[in-house]
Amino acid sequence: MNSLQQPSLGFVLAFLLFSLLFLSNSYKLWFKTDEYYKELYNSLTNEKTPYPFKNFFLKRLENRKRWELEQKLFSLIGVAAVVGMDVLVMMAYLS
Repeated sequence: MNSLQQPSLGFVLAFLLFSLLFLSNSYKLWFKTDEYYKELYNSLTNEKTPYPFKNFFLKRLENRKRWELEQKLFSLIGVAAVVGMDVLVMMAYLS
């Protein structure tokens, strides 16, 4: 069986930075929902920034209660996955 090489410090730091970004957005979703929703809506309705599938995402935001439920369910799964992977990456780095 081949042993995996230890990940570089740069990879670990980049991985943890992206994890922090996801966790920060999850925090905003759970504890600052109104602010997060308005920020997301304003960014999608800004004509200066071209987003692919902009109309699709705006349509998803129309029903706010459903949007919140879907986002919070996804967030729970995502937080579990991100924290689990953070632990695995740190274990691989420290071993």
